[in-house]
Formats: sequence, structure tokens, C-alpha cells
Amino acid sequence: MYLGIEIGGTKLQVGLGDGAGQLLALWRGTVVPAEGSAGILRQLQGAIPQVLAQMGVAAHQLRAAGIGFGGPTDDASQTVITSHQIAGWDHFPLAAWLRDLLGGVPAVLCNDADVAGLAEATYGTGRGLSPLFYMTIGSGIGGGLILNGTIYRGAGQGAAEIGHVPVNERGEELEAVASGWGLASQARRRLERGEPSLLTEMVQGDWSQVTGRHVTEAAARGDALAQSVLDTALDALAFALDLIIRLLCPRRIVIGGGVSLLGEERLFQPLRQRLQARVFPPFRGLTDIVPAQLGEEVVVHGAIALARQLWESSRA
Repeated sequence: MYLGIEIGGTKLQVGLGDGAGQLLALWRGTVVPAEGSAGILRQLQGAIPQVLAQMGVAAHQLRAAGIGFGGPTDDASQTVITSHQIAGWDHFPLAAWLRDLLGGVPAVLCNDADVAGLAEATYGTGRGLSPLFYMTIGSGIGGGLILNGTIYRGAGQGAAEIGHVPVNERGEELEAVASGWGLASQARRRLERGEPSLLTEMVQGDWSQVTGRHVTEAAARGDALAQSVLDTALDALAFALDLIIRLLCPRRIVIGGGVSLLGEERLFQPLRQRLQARVFPPFRGLTDIVPAQLGEEVVVHGAIALARQLWESSRA
């Protein structure tokens, strides 16, 4: 048995799995930002025993545990570097904390987007494909590169940070244009310039309440401003993914996260068309782009896969 943990900016998940893709027990919680890292650690201290008890498993029976963390992490020290959303995580030895909590069970820590990519490469729609590039588009944008079933981490503090690629002449990063909050921010900027839109009616005139979901819903209803914001986001995504293809030429690009739920007609088809028009001609047709398969549990699955790799490496 392996334990997998997701620590995000808004949600927590703890899962127990067999290491072969089957999730046997799952707990979900909500992050309370005001409580900082200490509040999250308290929640995990309560949730982990609950998950183990569901399957009648004692902590010492676990082979290993993995954590996917929503922020940059350091491989050598197995610490959190920082969190851009929750206070109190700077340089925190999270893997050691979990190991101690579990009575010495080996634990491993990595960034959540990297871990999600490992999940899709191990159990999901990227199974058996290498190189595999994973991108999550939600409240932010993250990326993960998987080579021969292993997360590529560069010099040890992360890699594949596609959300931080500048995508226009203003120097805005992809995350600021195409993530959920990016869509909302771009729309609000144009509303404040006086452009008409259904969005004003949808939020009863309070533009500060506009969300990415409002933008995608308004676009689906034919709103010109919202569709323009979405088109700009698609252009930015195509620009960034074109760079990925030129540099890495992955076999497959897997896209997950809340914005990916826009689906084939509104996201994947127009994105493929834009990429087809700009991709390096010798690489045309070598990389396909597909939606992620593992849903909300993708990071938990990936944390379990990472834990299994840790256990297997200890026995080699």
C-alpha cells in the first residue's frame, strides 16, 4: 500500500492506493488560507489516520508515501521552497514531517503539476508514451515533463514551468492570460475601459466578481468581449505549446485542470488548429494534444506513483 497526498492552494486530498492505479480510499478537505501551513498540517494529522482506518491499514504497513505540493519544491532537501498562496511554507521539511508522522515510512515530495504529469504517464492517457508533456490549466497554469516514466526536474528545483513563459509584447506570462484568474483579469481590464458585455449583467455590475467561469459561460452565449478574451488565451496557449514542441517534440501533450473542461469544440479543436498553423514543419503531426484522464484525483494518483518509485529504488 502507498499513501498519496495533494496539498493545493484551495484543496487537500489524501488517498491510499495499490501502486497499480487503483485508489482504495480517499479523503478530501478544503484549505483555510487564514490558518496558513499550520492549519493544513493539522488537517492532515487528522485525515491520514482516517484514510488508513478505512482499509484497516496501519502506518507501518505502508511501503512509502508521496506528496504533490502546489508550489516549488527542492529535490535534494525534500523541502518546500515557498507557496505563493498559503503563508508559512517557506523552507519547510515536508517529506521529513510526513515520515515522522508515519513512524519512519519513507516519504517523497514534488511539485503538484510534475506529480500530475507522472500520474497521466503511469496510469492515464499518456501511459507508455515518452516524452510526455503535461499541462494543467486552472486557477494557475503548471507543467510537467515525463521522460521514460520519470519526472524531469532540471537542476533539482523544478522544470517545465510553462505557466511562466512570456507570451506577448507586454511581457505577460501565460498564466496571466490563459488561466482561470487570467481570463477574469483580462476581462475586467476591458470592462473597466467601458466595453459592453454580458459579463456586467452576470455579476450585477460588480466587475470585481468576474471569474474565469463567467468568461467561458459568456463566450458560450455569444458575448463578443468574452470570446475575444478566450481567443487571446488560445493564441497564448498555442504560442507556448509551439515552443514546447520545438524544444522537446513530445509524443503527447496532455491538458488537465478546470479550464480543460471547456472540451473539444471550445478548447482542444481551436488549439490544435492554431498549433497546426505555427508548428515547426518537420515536427508537424508528431505530437498529439488530448485531455487528461484522471480527473480531480490526478495529483493523488501521481503522489502514489512517486511513492512507488521511491520504494522500488530503495530495493534496487
